[in-house]
Amino acid sequence: MVAKEKTEAPKQIKITLVKGLSGRLPAQRKTVKALGLGKISSSVVHDATPSILGMVRVVAHMVKVEEM
Repeated sequence: MVAKEKTEAPKQIKITLVKGLSGRLPAQRKTVKALGLGKISSSVVHDATPSILGMVRVVAHMVKVEEM
């Protein structure tokens, strides 16, 4: 018999926008929008995948990240 492998759910992170988008580079604005954030204090929960973590790194100075 084949043993079933345990698949762990990826860690999740909560991303909160803490600084506004005015005066930011267009690429940073697009990254924030792609993360699902709009206004200051808006929050989203994403899986901590390499692509999401890379996007967070680009706008790290504008967001707060919490592990869930």
